[in-house]
Amino acid sequence: MPLFEIAFHGQVRPGVTPEQARARIGQLFQVGDEQLNVLFSGRRVVIKQGLDEASADKYRQAIERAGAVCSVDQMGQEETPAPDTSSAASTSPSGQPHSTGGASVRPRDAYMAAFSEVEAPDFGIAPVGADMQDEYEEFVDLPIDLSALSLAPAGSDLEQLRPEVAPVKPNIDHLRLQD
Repeated sequence: MPLFEIAFHGQVRPGVTPEQARARIGQLFQVGDEQLNVLFSGRRVVIKQGLDEASADKYRQAIERAGAVCSVDQMGQEETPAPDTSSAASTSPSGQPHSTGGASVRPRDAYMAAFSEVEAPDFGIAPVGADMQDEYEEFVDLPIDLSALSLAPAGSDLEQLRPEVAPVKPNIDHLRLQD
């Protein structure tokens, strides 16, 4: 039995403004602005995976009722990009066009979408037992003059001495015992 995944590309249906679709998708999935920014970034974000065909179709219908366009892809096969259904679909919620030129890596989920634009150098792996520190610096004492300081003898009380307070003797002359 084939399994399917629901992928969202941040596109909206014709006749629906991006703000309306964004609000409806936020209500549908109960997510905040930060997660909506990831969903509507224009990148492919997998919303749900491992679904049977009937469940995947229910997700697709719910997302389309909210005013957005998603794709239902069979897992383990080459993914197909969502069709461009309107001119509003080729722009982000901020009105900036999405860049489609050049090679790009599509993130597998919302977590990986946050790292899709990070450019990191290709670090190699050092052999076992290699010294990872570039160079060692000799320890140099700091020129601090401590000659004015001294230590208290062992067992001495370093707290401020408290003044002795005489106990208050209450006046009980007005009290009597009765039989």
